[in-house]
Amino acid sequence: MTSKTTGATRIRFATLAIFALGFRPFYLLAAIFAVVTLPVWMGFYFGIMPTGGYLAGIAWHSHEMVFGFVAAVIAGFLLTAVRNWTGQPTPVGGALAALVALWLLGRVLMLTGPSMLAAVVDLTFLPALALAIAIPIGRSRNIRNFKILIVLGGLAIVNLSFHLAQLGVLPIDIGRLSIILALDIIVILMAVIAGRIIPAFIKNAVPAARPKNLFGTEAVALGSLVLILAADAGNYWFHIPSSIWFGLLIVAAIAHIIRLLLWDPLQTRRNALLWMLPVAYAWIPVYLMLRALAALPMGLSVTVAFHALTIGAIASLMVAMMTRSALGHTGRKLKAGRIEISAFVLLQAATIVRIVPGIVWPQNYQAYVAGSATLWSFAFGIFVLGYWRVLTRPRIDGTE
Repeated sequence: MTSKTTGATRIRFATLAIFALGFRPFYLLAAIFAVVTLPVWMGFYFGIMPTGGYLAGIAWHSHEMVFGFVAAVIAGFLLTAVRNWTGQPTPVGGALAALVALWLLGRVLMLTGPSMLAAVVDLTFLPALALAIAIPIGRSRNIRNFKILIVLGGLAIVNLSFHLAQLGVLPIDIGRLSIILALDIIVILMAVIAGRIIPAFIKNAVPAARPKNLFGTEAVALGSLVLILAADAGNYWFHIPSSIWFGLLIVAAIAHIIRLLLWDPLQTRRNALLWMLPVAYAWIPVYLMLRALAALPMGLSVTVAFHALTIGAIASLMVAMMTRSALGHTGRKLKAGRIEISAFVLLQAATIVRIVPGIVWPQNYQAYVAGSATLWSFAFGIFVLGYWRVLTRPRIDGTE
């Protein structure tokens, strides 16, 4: 390739609106991926589609929801937020396109193989993302933001352990543990970021609100999540009694309920784009309480708790943040319309439909699973249709 051709490619990427900032391609592709993957999983689940390739069945579903969908949203958020937090540039244009291509290639190879190439490509993405944000964080000398790099490092390590288990280097049950640890890390990341942005957004949007972050509550809420992460890791080698699990999870749930109430969430009730955030966050204590019940003898299936987390908390909070940041960073009003509310409400319905049969109505379990997957796909399909132009066209105020 000649230098002239290379220059032309660089200019072409730089002039494409979708590569103007990290949230644009990653939010769009994450939503498209969310729409597509649940029908594929249903095909595996009901035996309609073959489960060949590198990963099969539940291993593919759990890995791709965490390290495919969630990782893409995290990438879009951090590549945008770190620029705001540090005042330093993050990858755009060709550099951003290369990062997107790496994520896309990983998704294809995780389904098709070959195994070793799929693992290597997938394992490269999180370190590449960490490097992309480490440079501006380092230049800004903002020590507060270094914890984000620790979170990405933790996710990269558990992803490595997952692949080593799938490749036969580690015991296969390490793969399931890796997904649980990844979810623990993601909850910590969500709690840290939510504690920074939700009370700030409420305070800025509602003058009458009095959101607070009390040190004691913050320490217990965040500290308990770290203890849960450590306990999940340690429980693989040393059995932790159910009474200790129950106590830890209940304390964590209560702490997060108090934390949420201190943010004065009822003040958001007249602002749909705002109330989505505390509603999504409320699923974290629900998850913790359900998991506490699952720790009891003859308790709930822990799968119920994890779906309250993955659909109710993680996906809902991500949709709330994706819509808000996409509107704000494209020069639009921070106001929710039918698109935003419909997508969010459908996710709440998908969560309820998914967890109800595991709690009170175990009959027709497969029908509930299929119904929840359908609601999920509709939610993200609405987001894609509503935000395609928002994410692929320049800012409406012409400042980008």
